[in-house]
Amino acid sequence: MTAMTSIESVTLEVADPTAARRFYTDAFGVDTQIRLRASEVPTTGFRGFTLSLTVPQPGDVDSLIGSALAAGATTLKPAAKSLWGYGGVLQAPDGTIWKVATSAKKDTGPTTRRIDDFVLLLGVADVAASKRFYVDHGLVVARSFGRMYVEFDAGTSPVKLALYRRRALAKDAGVSPEGTGSHRLTIGGDAGSFTDPDGFAWQAESPAHTS
Repeated sequence: MTAMTSIESVTLEVADPTAARRFYTDAFGVDTQIRLRASEVPTTGFRGFTLSLTVPQPGDVDSLIGSALAAGATTLKPAAKSLWGYGGVLQAPDGTIWKVATSAKKDTGPTTRRIDDFVLLLGVADVAASKRFYVDHGLVVARSFGRMYVEFDAGTSPVKLALYRRRALAKDAGVSPEGTGSHRLTIGGDAGSFTDPDGFAWQAESPAHTS
C-alpha cells in the first residue's frame, strides 16, 4: 500500500513575519502548521484561499475569534448560527482570511480552544479539473460534491486540503472574488514541488515526526 500524500504546513508570505508570528500565537496558538516568509510581492483583493479552524463547540469559536480580534484581526462575518452549525470569518493583519467554525449548535462543556481540524480551502476555476490534478499527485478524495466542492483525506497530516469554486469561496468568506497578483501562499508537503492549475505553489517538505 502506498503512503498517502501529506501536507505538513502552509507558508504565508507577509510584510512583517515577527508581527505575524505574534498575531498567530496570540490569536489561535497555531504554530506547527503555519510558516511565515517575508515578502512584498504585489497582491490585491481576494488571494483565492482561506484557512479554517474547526473546533468542538460555539464557546471555542467565540474564544478564538475574540482573541484574534484583540490581536488586531478585523471581522468579515460576525460569528452566527447557521444550518450547519456556528462560525465566523475574520481577516488577519497580514491579509489572510480565516474561518472559525463548529458543527455543534450549543456548548456541552467548558471552552477548551481545542482545534480539531486545520483546513486549507483553495478557490479554483474548475473543481473537477483540479480534483483530477491532485489525485494524480497522490491525494485521496474523502468527499466530493460534483463540481462544487472536494475534500481530500488528511490521514495524519496536520493540514487538510479542500477545493471550492473561487466565487463560492469568496462569498463564503464575505469578500469580492476579484483579486490579482500573488496568492502569497506556499503549500509544504511530500507530493513534491509543483504549481497547480490555479497557480498555487507546492514545495517538497518531509513529514515531521517530532514536535
